Formats: sequence, structure tokens, C-alpha cells
Amino acid sequence: MTKTWLITGVSSGFGRQLTQQLLASGNTVIGTVRNTNKIADLEKQYPDTFFSKLLDVTDTAAIHKTVDAVFSEHPTVDVLVNNAGYGLFGAAEELSDAQVDKIIGTDLTGSIQMIRAVLPHFRAQGHGRIIQISSYGGQVAFPGNSMYHAAKFGIEGFAESVAQEVSAFNIGVTIVEPGGARTEFRYGSAQVADELPAYEATPPTHLRRCWTQLTG
Repeated sequence: MTKTWLITGVSSGFGRQLTQQLLASGNTVIGTVRNTNKIADLEKQYPDTFFSKLLDVTDTAAIHKTVDAVFSEHPTVDVLVNNAGYGLFGAAEELSDAQVDKIIGTDLTGSIQMIRAVLPHFRAQGHGRIIQISSYGGQVAFPGNSMYHAAKFGIEGFAESVAQEVSAFNIGVTIVEPGGARTEFRYGSAQVADELPAYEATPPTHLRRCWTQLTG
């Protein structure tokens, strides 16, 4: 049985792969992106089942506007996949305030607001499934990745609480915790803080260099 899926961040990585597989199976996908050029091929190949929406998930007002539009344009939306996010490497002291704010706004607050925006619509239609893309980094922590872990630990706690709040409305919540995968996460979207000399030869620097070197 085919479904209608709303997926954030479909231009690359898991979002792109999931979208391609769903479309090939006959499902309908509404995918959010920040650059429509990256999904022009999908729009051309699936003109009747793939629909793109420009969205920056750090913009809460835009989230609510986009979600409302999606549910008004489609008879039903069965699944939300919160996929948009990125990594940030560097010791906590090395990170700038702007880097901290951005990753929280994208990986944590953005996912929270997407969930909050779809819930009234899921309740009204009597069903829905939220799939939250997290990470094994939502369960364990490594040096040099503190803010990514903070966001993933946070969204997992939020999702687990929401799951209990909305089960009575036939709304389910699934947390997905991938490990390492060959996506653009490390070598495309990830950001790296400027190194402080004091952290030379310490665990954050060692791990960051392993994660960011183009070794595949």
C-alpha cells in the first residue's frame, strides 16, 4: 500500500536515498530542500508523485506555513521523516556561538518544530507516523562532537516523550539511529571548528582529523 511522505532534507544523504526508493515503489513524497537545483532530476522523473518545498528548518514560522500548505494540498499525509541535519566537529571550547546556535536550530529545534507542526494535522486525519532520524550518537558520546550529541540526545528525549503523548490518537513515533554510512555527512555537510593550539594532541583533535580526512 503506497503512502504520502513528508521528508525534510531530501537533496542528499539518507533523505535522498529514501526519497528515491519510495518514489520507485509508487509512493508520493513531499521533500523539503534549501536548493531546488539538487532535486531537479526527481521533479522531472516523477512529476506526479514528487513535490518539493523550499524550507530552512531553523525558520519556525516557515515550518508552520509549509506544513499547513502540504496538508492542504494533499488529501492525507501519512508519514513525517525528520531527516534534515548535519554534523559539527570540534571541542566545545573551539566552537563559536554561531555554530552552537545553528546546529541546535537545525538538528534539535527544527525537528521539534516539524513534529509540533504536523501533530494537529495527524490528529485531525486520525493517523500518522513520525520517523525521527537520530544517530548512534544519540546514545553514546565521543570527544570533539559535543553539540551534535547534545542535539541528538535532546531530540531522542523529546521524541520518546511525544510518543507517549500521542499514541492515543493513532500516531506513532519511530527513532532511527544509524551508524557510519557513505553519505555526505562527513565530507559534504559537516562543519569543523577552528582548532585551538591548546587542544593539539588531545582526543578531540585526533578524532576530528579521522572524521574529516577524505578517506571514505
